[in-house]
Amino acid sequence: MDYDIADIRAFVQVVDSGGISAAATRLSVSKSILSSRIARLERALATKLLHRSSRGVAVTDAGQRFYARMTDVISRLQQAVDEAAGSDAAALSGSLRIAAPMTFGTAYLGPLLFKFMQEHPLLELTLDCDDRHVDILGGGYDLGVRIGRLSDSSLMARRLAPSARVLCCSPAYLERHGAPENVAAIQQHQCICYGSASITPYWQFAAAERGGKLQQIVVRGRTHLNNGESMRDAAVAGLGLAVLPLFIAAPALRAGTLVTLLPKTPPAPDTIHAVYPQTRYVSRAVRALIDMLAASLQGVPPWAEPAAASPR
Repeated sequence: MDYDIADIRAFVQVVDSGGISAAATRLSVSKSILSSRIARLERALATKLLHRSSRGVAVTDAGQRFYARMTDVISRLQQAVDEAAGSDAAALSGSLRIAAPMTFGTAYLGPLLFKFMQEHPLLELTLDCDDRHVDILGGGYDLGVRIGRLSDSSLMARRLAPSARVLCCSPAYLERHGAPENVAAIQQHQCICYGSASITPYWQFAAAERGGKLQQIVVRGRTHLNNGESMRDAAVAGLGLAVLPLFIAAPALRAGTLVTLLPKTPPAPDTIHAVYPQTRYVSRAVRALIDMLAASLQGVPPWAEPAAASPR
């Protein structure tokens, strides 16, 4: 019997994604179609590849052996297709499903992606912008953008750019309360905190001396928010000090509605990474996209322009 490569690819994707729902999303097919493909493959092989239950799917022993062989076959097949397509820009095709934080995704990633899509008219794009931590593999994503510490060791990562952060407040707050003279003095101020009020907030800053340790302090505040733009707006409204990524604070700093504090001991910076599922072969479209993002954000990133700073 001839085996349908689409059925084999569907099975490999279910195992890679950890379930039928995520695999169906990544392959852009319905769950019923994907289940039918798996069932047809099992009939052709005369063996059970997956155990199905109300709690999801589990791979059988036979399925594990088949998967171990077929992942290499699928990877080699995709590589052969990409090599046959050559380097012609129009040859990039398929779908890209990407997850990114809200503000970075809309303000900076989106314009880069849209230009990339114009250059590659055979590609299809889905961009999900959400500040919540997204399961890249389980959600069926080809690529994610992460800012900060990487905690998922199952993902491959490539550094795209540094993400400087700033301590800032409004000119009105500064006039009423003055500027902190050092990092420790921040604890005497109202602070705009990220996350729930039930979580003790702490901020990290550069070392006071060259070669020293990061300075970490617990802060207090009556405003707790889970979105960077909302934190910026609260700071502009004069509700307290905020630590913000420069890519969020930059427009307000340039406009003078926020000013930078303690520029010699700034908050510890983050890093922007592209993360993607750990497979034996990364598609040419995903590789081209990551290369484009890295090239576009190298050097001085677009948001890192001179900003107003407090003289104190």
